[in-house]
Amino acid sequence: MTQQASRSFADWLAYIESLHPQNIEMGLGRIAQVQQRLGIRFDCPLITVGGTNGKGSTCAMLEAMLRAAGYRTGLYTSPHFHHFSERARIDGAPVAEDALVRQFEAVEAARGDTQLTFFEFTTLAILGLLAEARLDAVILEVGLGGRLDAVNIFDADVAVVTNVDIDHVDFLGGTREAIGYEKACIYRGGRPAVCGDSNPPQTLLQHAQAIGADLRLVGRDFRAEPHGSGWDYIGRAMRLDALEPPGMPGACQIHNASVALAALEAVHERLPITMRAVRTGLAQAFMPGRFQILPGKPVAVLDVAHNPHAAAVLAANLEAMVCTGDTWAVFGAMQDKDIDGVIAAMKTRVQHWCVTDLPLPRAATAGQIADRLRAAGIVDIRCFASPAEAFAFAFGSAGENDRIAAFGSFWVVAGVTAAK
Repeated sequence: MTQQASRSFADWLAYIESLHPQNIEMGLGRIAQVQQRLGIRFDCPLITVGGTNGKGSTCAMLEAMLRAAGYRTGLYTSPHFHHFSERARIDGAPVAEDALVRQFEAVEAARGDTQLTFFEFTTLAILGLLAEARLDAVILEVGLGGRLDAVNIFDADVAVVTNVDIDHVDFLGGTREAIGYEKACIYRGGRPAVCGDSNPPQTLLQHAQAIGADLRLVGRDFRAEPHGSGWDYIGRAMRLDALEPPGMPGACQIHNASVALAALEAVHERLPITMRAVRTGLAQAFMPGRFQILPGKPVAVLDVAHNPHAAAVLAANLEAMVCTGDTWAVFGAMQDKDIDGVIAAMKTRVQHWCVTDLPLPRAATAGQIADRLRAAGIVDIRCFASPAEAFAFAFGSAGENDRIAAFGSFWVVAGVTAAK
């Protein structure tokens, strides 16, 4: 038996992680070469979803509505919370580890001397798995940026940019204009290009025009009109009245739903969908860590808000949520994030801060975050070695009418949910 054939799923992940000295190396040349050797292609409509925030929710709604319409779907998102196989779903179910191992073997055989990062290697494996599944629709979440992200090796039938804000500045630039261009590069000439940002950067608009994309802008080509307890979707040629709010909580989810519907409207001829499927899908769509409310008292909210834009949305959602007590924060973040901006968005909503170390070298320590909180004038701060310890303290200290907001890095949400 060869060493490759004897590797377990965990061994494969460890091996793939050891192949490249960097976690991220931007560029499509390496992954495109190996993709061509593997012959990965899609014969069904392909939707890519990029943007600073809201990507996961939009992908979940697309998947749920298409599945409710009876289509066989594939979904690729990242990162995962607990198990790597969460990154890929076929017909709503995580893919099997043995199927991924088979794809790992195929990528390893095809790459030759080509160095691939962990993300590139595993993306190829997942795309290979989705391609061979003979699906009706495939949804790919952009991992970072757009122009040089691994999923951009394919020409999407519809490309979505949910919004543009400041994040990943070391790779994408420190302005909305720079980031807007990077994200707009998932658009393709002559194909639908959906933008859910109400104030899109000029670079995004200019690039879409330069390549001849069929740009569909929120507020111009589609919109959501909330009224009473429901809302209407008004698109270019499709109108859906008296929709109920999505099952995913949070005020932003109606907007995300309208972006997802704009993408489905753009492929309506190939993937027709009924009003019943829209209603069912929006009610059933779920993505963990997006204003996820845990049952019990005190109430706990989990959210992967790790940049100022997402933190502002979280703060607005907390404000709209009935709470007669205090709010306890469980917060951790990477060093390269705008921690000061996140704190500024959240500090008026939080009375007690429990900050935590995270198990990554590039994470900010609890002590470093505490320093930033003190610089912002906050004094009620406690430091912990893990999200589980921070959450346990907050849960034990909070009153029945208080609430806990565990937010920031995916590792915060993963640490809390693993402990619970």
